[in-house]
Amino acid sequence: MTEARLTLGRLGEDAAANYLKRQKMKILERNYSTPVGEIDLIVRDGRYLVFVEVKTRSGVGYGSPAEAVGLRKQRQIVRTAKWYLNDAGDRGLQPRFDVVAVIVQGNELLIDHIPAAFDS
Repeated sequence: MTEARLTLGRLGEDAAANYLKRQKMKILERNYSTPVGEIDLIVRDGRYLVFVEVKTRSGVGYGSPAEAVGLRKQRQIVRTAKWYLNDAGDRGLQPRFDVVAVIVQGNELLIDHIPAAFDS
């Protein structure tokens, strides 16, 4: 992966984390990694334990960032979430799967948060 893509991805994840904090969500984990996959952000939103996939693009020429979270990626996120729940316990919270799409346009970041974007 090129350095520019890593920088763009990091920019998007930072923007998503800051956005979710402003929405009164608590960041529990960033870049949670297991042998079965990675989850960008794990947050608490009231009674929900939210597993967040962040997709960042520098435009919409190849479609919206959220469209990149297809069925294969969803399955990988769910497998990784199950790993997390086995490790950390469910904490009595309801799991939810969100997508945060970030589009970078010059110095502006457009953030689209999609709560409950898919089911397990």
